[in-house]
This record gives sequence, structure tokens and C-alpha cells, in this order.
Amino acid sequence: MDVAARTAANRHLLADFFDGLDESQLAAQSLCSAWTVREVLGHSAMPFSVGIARLLWRTLRAGGSIDRAAAAIAAEQARRPVPELTGLLRTYAGKRVPAPGVGPMGQFTDHCIHLRDCARPLGLDADVSLADWREVLDWLPSKQAALGVAPAGRIDGLALRAHDQDWSWGSGAEVAGPSEAIAMALAGRSVALADLSGPGVTTLRERIA
Repeated sequence: MDVAARTAANRHLLADFFDGLDESQLAAQSLCSAWTVREVLGHSAMPFSVGIARLLWRTLRAGGSIDRAAAAIAAEQARRPVPELTGLLRTYAGKRVPAPGVGPMGQFTDHCIHLRDCARPLGLDADVSLADWREVLDWLPSKQAALGVAPAGRIDGLALRAHDQDWSWGSGAEVAGPSEAIAMALAGRSVALADLSGPGVTTLRERIA
């Protein structure tokens, strides 16, 4: 897969998705506990309006927590008009942005997960392709993903199996279901567990909690 090309395509997909929402949908709570749907947009556009130097400075101000710094910046960015933020996503769709630790696949996965973080609670079908989810699923068990997306140990002793494509990973108690739901659950979105089945779901639920 050309990660850069797929990341660019999904930035356009995100822009189209957010442009189609009304104010009540933008104000809704996303699956990211710290962010509304509008703030997820602010986060997604952040790399194109906030330089790495500013992010590092804000991280220092946040006591060294990049998560707190990113949450604060996302909230600030979300105050900008939606067309301004979606315009950034389109204009810089092909821009390679530094992603310390997680690399290009981390950034690609971020877009896939965040689209569903917003679409799921709104009851919308907007989604990336099945091929994209396969790439995400292949990456999530990696050491890179453990740095911030799917913590180490979350899937130990589990056998993951997708119902909608020929993909499986691991051995042990089975967790089966749609590719999107498996990926969302591995990324800590407990709501996706309702779409999964198998004896390993209980273990995965406990680890996410």
C-alpha cells in the first residue's frame, strides 16, 4: 500500500464528512472522551496550522503530557470556522507530517479511527475502505502501535478474525467481527465490542476498561 496516497485520500474523505455536518452534529460527543466531533476536526487539521515547535512548547506547559497539549490545541483549533479547517485538510492532503514514534502508519491509522470516532455516535455510515482497515489491523499489533494506539498486552492470548475479509491474527480465545469493529476495539473504543463475538471479547473488554 502507498501509505502517503491513502492518507491523502482519507484527508479528503474527512474534509467531505465534516463539511456535511450541521452544528448539532459538530457539537456532539465523539468516541474520544476529551473531544466533541468539532474538536476531532480541530485535531485532524492541527498538523497543518500548528508547527512541531509550538506543540513541543505546549507539551512542556502541560507538564510533559503530549496528550493534554494536543487536547488543548484541538479545542483551540475547533473555534475556527469548519470550512477553514476542512480547507486545510484538502490543501495539505498530500503533506508528510512528522509523527514521532508511530510514523506514517500511525498517522494513517489516526485518520481511519477518528472518522469512525465521529461517524459512529452520529449513526452515520461514513467509513474508510475495507483495504484500509486491513492495513490498520496488520499494523495495530506492532510495537509502534503500542506507543499510543493499542497498548502492549491488549491482544496477548487472543485470536482475532475478521468476518468481512480474509484476515486473522494470533492464537487463543477468539474475537471475531467486522474489520472496523476489531480495529476500533483494539484502539480502546469499548462501544465497538458490541459488534464482536467470541470468548475473547470478555478479556478484551476487561483490558480496555
